[in-house]
Amino acid sequence: MAATNVGVVLARYPHGTATVDDFAVVDVETPPLDAGDVLVRNVYLSCDPYLRGHMAPGGSPLGQPITARTVGVVEESRHRSYQPGEIVWGFLRWERYTHVRSGDGLTRVDPALGPIRFAVSVLGMPGLTAYVGAIEIGRPEPGQTVLVSAASGAVGSVAGQLARLAGARVVGSVGRPEKVAHVMRTLGFDAAFDHRVATAAGTDGRGLSEALEQQCPEGIDVYFENVGGPLLEAVLERLNPHARIAVCGMIAEYEQPPEVGPAGIRGLANILRTRSTMTGFSIGDHVHKLPEFVVRMSAWMRSGQVVFPDDIVDGIEQTPAAFVGMMRGDHIGKRMVRVSDDPHPDS
Repeated sequence: MAATNVGVVLARYPHGTATVDDFAVVDVETPPLDAGDVLVRNVYLSCDPYLRGHMAPGGSPLGQPITARTVGVVEESRHRSYQPGEIVWGFLRWERYTHVRSGDGLTRVDPALGPIRFAVSVLGMPGLTAYVGAIEIGRPEPGQTVLVSAASGAVGSVAGQLARLAGARVVGSVGRPEKVAHVMRTLGFDAAFDHRVATAAGTDGRGLSEALEQQCPEGIDVYFENVGGPLLEAVLERLNPHARIAVCGMIAEYEQPPEVGPAGIRGLANILRTRSTMTGFSIGDHVHKLPEFVVRMSAWMRSGQVVFPDDIVDGIEQTPAAFVGMMRGDHIGKRMVRVSDDPHPDS
């Protein structure tokens, strides 16, 4: 390979909140291809909250490029099923080039369905995650109230729009005033609130409860859970009978130092009182649904029923800052890093 390969590695395991100093951008050795191998030139690297959970002993090893979703171009191939120039995505690595032994884990991307970056966002795992949680687990009905936390993010923004398509009234919880405007004006949510402002403005520590009383006056039928913590406790107070909670993630727990441990949740007895269900799910159990989902979602996007913003940072050396900023909530939509030229920029 003529070009020098560069990757992003963990220089040390983060303690609590991740910082850019926990990462390093280094030269990476890329061996020649053996029979059956594929070399992928990565175009977009995905930044996802779940990666923080892997940045600990027993997860991502120090000094090796971090495994994450990427989408790129087949640069070289000694695999009969892959040809140079084809677009693929997979759980590859934060680096410019990834050597894929035996072509394992690669999935072709059809540029006709949308921009290739969508393969790691709305037409990929984040979009499917939103569908499984909001529709299959949440089962929203016309007129019901659906609350989505982290509503301006890659998963929450799609979950809310799908609930709206099902006829529900959708409320979003976000972390900044500009995100309130975004989810209502761009994504079509019926209401939204800034959980930070609500927390600060509340009386007797009941800011989130007061916000939910105002934004969800008829209670909550479906909650798409991305954050955990105090917001979940406030939601439990306002559950309607037979409510459904789809637990996608709990980002409030991800950067707790190990000695602190997970926080307890008050109000779980309300699950029993309201005969509600709280279902945790992993998208890894639903990957087989992706081909059918991609066709449906691409149709919704072509019709304008679902819109999806990108938050793209350029340059592999910016990956650590892009990830840390994403964990702080500095993005709207899907945060990813573009590390090489996109061969289909206008698709």
